[in-house]
Amino acid sequence: MSLSTTHITGDLLGLSRALRSGEMDLIRYIRDLQDIFEAREPQVQAFLPEDGRFVRLERQAEDLLRMFPEPKARPALFGIAVGVKDIFHVDGFSTRAGSQVPEDRMAGHEATSVTRLKADGALILGKTVTTEFAYFAPGPTRNPRHLDHTPGGSSSGSAAAVSAGMVPLALGTQTIGSVLRPASFCGVVGFKPSRERISREGVIPLSVSLDHIGFFTAKAASAEWVAPFLFEDWSSGEQTDVGLPVLGIPQGPYLERVTPEGMSHFEDTCRKLQDMGYELKRVAAMADFEEIYRRHNLILAAEAAEVHAAWFDEFGDRYHPKTAELIQRGRSVSAEVLTQARKGCLELRQTMTSLMQELGLDLWITPATPGPAPLGLDNTGDPVMNLPWSHCGLPSLSLPSGLTSDGLPFGTQFVGGWYKDEDLLGWAKILERDLALDEGSQP
Repeated sequence: MSLSTTHITGDLLGLSRALRSGEMDLIRYIRDLQDIFEAREPQVQAFLPEDGRFVRLERQAEDLLRMFPEPKARPALFGIAVGVKDIFHVDGFSTRAGSQVPEDRMAGHEATSVTRLKADGALILGKTVTTEFAYFAPGPTRNPRHLDHTPGGSSSGSAAAVSAGMVPLALGTQTIGSVLRPASFCGVVGFKPSRERISREGVIPLSVSLDHIGFFTAKAASAEWVAPFLFEDWSSGEQTDVGLPVLGIPQGPYLERVTPEGMSHFEDTCRKLQDMGYELKRVAAMADFEEIYRRHNLILAAEAAEVHAAWFDEFGDRYHPKTAELIQRGRSVSAEVLTQARKGCLELRQTMTSLMQELGLDLWITPATPGPAPLGLDNTGDPVMNLPWSHCGLPSLSLPSGLTSDGLPFGTQFVGGWYKDEDLLGWAKILERDLALDEGSQP
């Protein structure tokens, strides 16, 4: 395998070193990306169409080379191609959000997260497909691991783009499970930070109390390396003990949502980790999960109705029935009921954090999804495994942990303490190593 192919397929650290040093020629990198894109994109359909995409990219790459002729002066993300979910505003691109609402009505200032990446030298390969307004109405994207199966939603294009090797990094959002679910289905790393640690400015909201900005990479080390470029307040060197984390399994009605196939894989994963020396504790938790579930969906509906009030009044007939039903349902929620429901987010965070402290847990471990990616493209899968962690805002991560007999990925979800993102990503490399399968093996 050539140097360029090795780096392009996901090694962000190696890619960064090679591009900054000049070991990998930036124009050659763009042309190699074009070869990969033209081979995979017609099948996967992860990106919105763009005329002259690679002519633009070569021109922007040449601009970078003129700005930074000396390798030692080149920024960390020099020339690295990034995919951006099409609810982020990006200068030079329209924002459609998977919808039929006129694009001029949705225009806005460039997302802070995008500006931060560009300031460190990243190039935007393009906008990635999203479900309509980051809810459930799916787009055309297919799962690169099995084209007849969903890639998940709503950050479907971003997860698929990384899984297919078209970009080493892509931005997404999560309101229920829209980063971790597609990461799990597509066999990549998906990370959702503690709420608000990555700015939501410049991103069309779905639910202002529940939305999180997240991202996808091929490897855990890449996720840890890129996080400081996106965070407003990253603390380098925060984690002093990188030994094995103590893991808590939240027993109760929450885990009852997992399919038999998913639970079998999860139990196998837990046994494997335990055999490797991890301490796992089964903890009675979220006995009121049905109430958490109801409350989350109430907040989502009410806040989506607020966000879309003007657009829906004018263009309601252009909304997908699933999105329209959400907005109409949200309009019936009173301000008093919504205020009370929002309090539940903090209460759940405090409860789960207290349990971690009392029992000496470093992380929660759960299935990332109820099971592998469903067959078909009209259903993006169930985000229920990610819902409570989006509800309370704790940082969470999906790591690939196995395959079905048909080659569909399983993911395992790890959840850290409030504002303990640095610890979670520090442990991710160790967990990824210990979850790894031998080449060609099955779980």
